[in-house]
Amino acid sequence: MNTKSGNFQNHYSLNLIGFIAIIFILYVLKPIIIPLLLAMILAVLVFPVQRFLERRWRWNRLFATLVSILVIFISVASLLLIIYSQFNNFISSGEDYAEKISQLYYRIVGYFQETFNISKNDSISNDLKIENLIKSNMAKIGGFLSESGSILSNIILIPISLFFFLYFRRFLRIFLYKLFRNETKSFLNKMIGKIYRIQRNYLVGLAKVIGIVGVLNTAGLMILGIKNAIFFGFFAAFLLLIPYIGIIIGSLIPALVALATKDSAWYAFGVIAIFWFVQVLEGNIITPKITGSKVSINAFVAILSLFLFSMLWGVFGMVVALPLIASLKIIFDNTPGLKAYGFLIGEPINKHLQSEARNRLKRWRKIRGK
Repeated sequence: MNTKSGNFQNHYSLNLIGFIAIIFILYVLKPIIIPLLLAMILAVLVFPVQRFLERRWRWNRLFATLVSILVIFISVASLLLIIYSQFNNFISSGEDYAEKISQLYYRIVGYFQETFNISKNDSISNDLKIENLIKSNMAKIGGFLSESGSILSNIILIPISLFFFLYFRRFLRIFLYKLFRNETKSFLNKMIGKIYRIQRNYLVGLAKVIGIVGVLNTAGLMILGIKNAIFFGFFAAFLLLIPYIGIIIGSLIPALVALATKDSAWYAFGVIAIFWFVQVLEGNIITPKITGSKVSINAFVAILSLFLFSMLWGVFGMVVALPLIASLKIIFDNTPGLKAYGFLIGEPINKHLQSEARNRLKRWRKIRGK
């Protein structure tokens, strides 16, 4: 009995050590892992183009791969160029926003001083230079984004990895056959197909949701007459990657701009109301209609994975967190010893959220009905 207990403890101790070692390796190898993961995501997005070129137009795989890579990089470059131009427009007005917000701040402080008879010497308004604070933070935001852009532009591993994943995909499939010899080829093909479909549906559905929400946000901001409406609308749409918290961050920034540029505070409340309404539409109509019955991750695991991967890999970790968790769920669901973890990651159904007393009452009513 003691021997079994000792083996049990040793088994879980080794698992814990192995888990810690994996986390350490993932953190140390971040400069290599992040480009590989981004290349995988891009490969999933562009693979339908390559398959079309190979099957319909009968192109050589090498030429189809090169054209597919060119298509995805032109698309990404165009998107980054649009974001950069909109961000520049916002930054160019940053000093005006800072000055107007500081004036509003001093008016509010003055109101409280007069209302509550607070001495100016006791007030923090003299010590806190709000305009300098805003300007310095805007400079930091600009520096962070420019640094991120330079990092992305200097990564050579992404196009190389993307080429490898697309051109040598059959070679990689045979590698998996050899790696998992105990599993049949049909089972592995089924797993690969599931993971690919989930990744493709997730990424395409996410792009559609972001596009629709961005257009709705932009239209609402334009109706209110908020400057840089396109930037703020799509910035808030991209923050949908962060459940619940993203919409708060995305609405506060244009609300502050509305306070700085409009004569009435009702514009700021209007911005928050529009973003809240769009969020309700997104959660109850847009996302369910577009994503349908794809593999779902419960909200707690989604938020936790975003925070954990951001701690591990920074901003890029937040980008790849949900696709990775969705892939892990598929693997867990199809591995006998790990099905419990797949169940934990998934979305609970109605019967898991009901109280036991209510379930007993339902069963009693069925018995009486019979």
